[in-house]
Amino acid sequence: MSRSRRSPAFAAAGAALLLTLSACGSSGDSESNAKTKPSKGSNFIAIITPSPDNPFFKAENDAAQQKAKSLGYRTSVASHDDDPNKQSQLIDAAISRHAAAIILDNAGADASIGPVQKAKDAGIPVFLIDREINKSGVAKSQIVSNNAQGAQVAAQEFVKGMKERGTYVELTGLASDTNAGVRSKGYNDVISQYPDMKRVAQQAANWDQKQAFDKMETILQRTPNVKGVIAGNDTMALGAVAALKSAKKTGVVVVGFDGSPDAIEQIKAGTMRATALQPAALGAQQAVEQADKYIKTGKTGQPEKQSIDCELVTKENADQFGVFAKK
Repeated sequence: MSRSRRSPAFAAAGAALLLTLSACGSSGDSESNAKTKPSKGSNFIAIITPSPDNPFFKAENDAAQQKAKSLGYRTSVASHDDDPNKQSQLIDAAISRHAAAIILDNAGADASIGPVQKAKDAGIPVFLIDREINKSGVAKSQIVSNNAQGAQVAAQEFVKGMKERGTYVELTGLASDTNAGVRSKGYNDVISQYPDMKRVAQQAANWDQKQAFDKMETILQRTPNVKGVIAGNDTMALGAVAALKSAKKTGVVVVGFDGSPDAIEQIKAGTMRATALQPAALGAQQAVEQADKYIKTGKTGQPEKQSIDCELVTKENADQFGVFAKK
């Protein structure tokens, strides 16, 4: 609980300032040069995601903003840094600025329900990308990659690389993120069919490369003969690759999830086996298109829950992919 004695009015003003500063500090701010929108009412869309330090979220930011700008909207782009409290402040700020819509890659499947409901109650539709929330009928759209399908194709390639046997490690994402559980289940639904494969460690590295490096380093000290690593995202997979390199371990099969440019470079170099590419840009563009349709007609024309299949990236087809999409 906060010990601050600030008044509610001061807190609301601070939230509005936070979104304004975040937008102005982003290379994606297009408040000053957007086209004039022909329809009445607000033509401002707030885009809120995790940190753009992760190239996946930057791809979302860029795609959403470019699509919104092409449709005549002003935008702000801000990061909640996976902090539900900061996310709540940013949504409050978007409400205070009378946003026409919010595009949100949320900070927790349960923690985000209240803020999304608050926006809905204020008459502002929210369009979720990448991550679902654990309640239907609150957001107008929930557009996510087909994480179960992606995890299964990645796990099948992992089993193939492992030749259906050997010890392996699984690195998992944030427990509050539904995707972490879905991917882990997808991996294990496949790998459990191979009795000669043995998981010797399962560690949460919370989508973070440094945490993955540290966890993998510790695991290797305890279990030096690990033959494979399967990670819930590419950032953690890259942390594992760095730890293996530091420990002078070669020939270890590493598979990730996301399809990041850095992971694809490692696949080309032979230090990663594969990744499941989820089309970040496509999901963000679809969210903005549906927001635009809803603002103009009161309908999205789509069901609330929508999924986009992932694509397996291996050394054989890596040259076909760019920034979270086919070239």
